[in-house]
Amino acid sequence: MQTTETLADILDLEPIEVNLFRGVSPNDGFPRIFGGLVIAQALLAAYKTVPDRLCHSLHAYFIRPGDVNAPVLYEVERARDGGTFTTRRVAAIQHGEQIFNLAASFQTPEEGFEHQSDMPDAPDPETLPTAADAFRAMVPPIHPKMIAQAERPNPVDLRWVDMQNPVAPVKKSGTKEVWMRAKAPLGDDVKMQQAALAYASDMAFMESALRPHGLIWTTPGLQAASLDHAMWFHHPFDFNAWTLFAQDSPSASQGRGLVRGQMFSKDGKLLASVAQECLMRVRK
Repeated sequence: MQTTETLADILDLEPIEVNLFRGVSPNDGFPRIFGGLVIAQALLAAYKTVPDRLCHSLHAYFIRPGDVNAPVLYEVERARDGGTFTTRRVAAIQHGEQIFNLAASFQTPEEGFEHQSDMPDAPDPETLPTAADAFRAMVPPIHPKMIAQAERPNPVDLRWVDMQNPVAPVKKSGTKEVWMRAKAPLGDDVKMQQAALAYASDMAFMESALRPHGLIWTTPGLQAASLDHAMWFHHPFDFNAWTLFAQDSPSASQGRGLVRGQMFSKDGKLLASVAQECLMRVRK
């Protein structure tokens, strides 16, 4: 069971050989590795080979479920070192097979044109309950085991604006907002800040595609999994400060759902954009 709330500890990588690193997953009670962990560790593995540029985008595919009981090897391919941009590919390997791969692009910082979307209105995060407290207040009552699960140590503090009731789900809009921040100090290292945000970008995300259909993780016969994940970093940020993850799901078809997200600082600056396609089907 996970006992640490420090993202820096969870994401730590061990150098094995040139371009090869090893990471582990906390055993948090789930049968497979959390996707955000693999995204973040793969990004940090790529950063081990990029000393002087910052990631501006990453694109990843989830290929196989990760085994929480085995370490993950991250093999970095140095695809290109250009005048302004650097490209890296990372393969995450378990039991001799790829479970995930990622391509990331890094850029020398420069000035340029600026515009951004407006931040949606959302209640102040300090006025919103924790997930466990929200569960306790729901009617009909939530099973104590689900409340206990919500109370397990988590390195990210999440505050939902409109949480679905897992006992009595109803169809809701695919548009939702979740406030989030890292619990333990991350420091000033931009690489760790980006990795922490990448980790959190896979939390409470796919659910936006399930909401319009009244589906939840415990829906009988539901088969749901992340298929791919993309992220663009727009501005430096401090993920120890509250960050609004505004999401919408514009489409679901052919057993897949698409979710988009924008991450804003509390003062309204757009920090990052995220997109994910997920598998979502109910087997009768």
